[in-house]
Amino acid sequence: MNIRANSILPANREDIELQTADGLTLVGELATPLDRDPVATLVCLHPLPTHGGMMDSHVFRKAAWRLPALAGVAVLRFNTRGTSSVRGTSEGTFSSGVDERYDVAAAIEYAEFADLPNIWLLGWSFGTDLTLMHGLDPAVRGAILLSPPLRFSEASHLAAWAADGKRLTALIPEFDDYLRPPEALARFAAIPQAEVVPVAGAKHLWVGDAEKVLDEVVRRVAPDVEVPLPRTWDGPMETGDMNAYADRSVAAFADVPVPKALD
Repeated sequence: MNIRANSILPANREDIELQTADGLTLVGELATPLDRDPVATLVCLHPLPTHGGMMDSHVFRKAAWRLPALAGVAVLRFNTRGTSSVRGTSEGTFSSGVDERYDVAAAIEYAEFADLPNIWLLGWSFGTDLTLMHGLDPAVRGAILLSPPLRFSEASHLAAWAADGKRLTALIPEFDDYLRPPEALARFAAIPQAEVVPVAGAKHLWVGDAEKVLDEVVRRVAPDVEVPLPRTWDGPMETGDMNAYADRSVAAFADVPVPKALD
């Protein structure tokens, strides 16, 4: 059976709460493989919540619905402070990436205390700024950036990653609205170990390109897993309610023209 945009493959899925050092409770979900220990862990940092970004933004939703079964990868996603989704609303208010440092730390701490292996940060847009600003934690193996705008992060944050030496991959859409491949190559040259991967034909929202993103993510966090990942599934499979997400997924970048239909 073909894996479609709303396909939910088998996994252990648990609603979780993260406790921040400044006293907030954040809501999230942890998805782990059903029949084996995970080989790697993704901690997902979502797009800008003031424009609809949330833990259910479509690439992260598909990662949680597919990767535990297809790649043996655990996926932890959550709403940063003040962010709402079907899962609920996290306490606190949006802080333009400042107080969100506590949110990032709480998610990494949860993954570490849960003995989840090989922790990687997966940031998307605003989430890439959180990754660069607050993601240099000893428990983190590396990071993957989707459509980094470099809006809130500064040269000092890039310098810190350069000095630390942790692996960093930036997937850059050819037609991104904020940072396109030539500029990304120039900006990320400040981090010698950074890998900049242009993605032909892609746009900031990755509409129609989620499969490419997931393949590139797995290629780096679980290199023993064969990619491209399967596009079919022979076992049990549930169907998600796309109506619960479609408007919010498009709203994640409401100022960017995107097709009406999501992949």
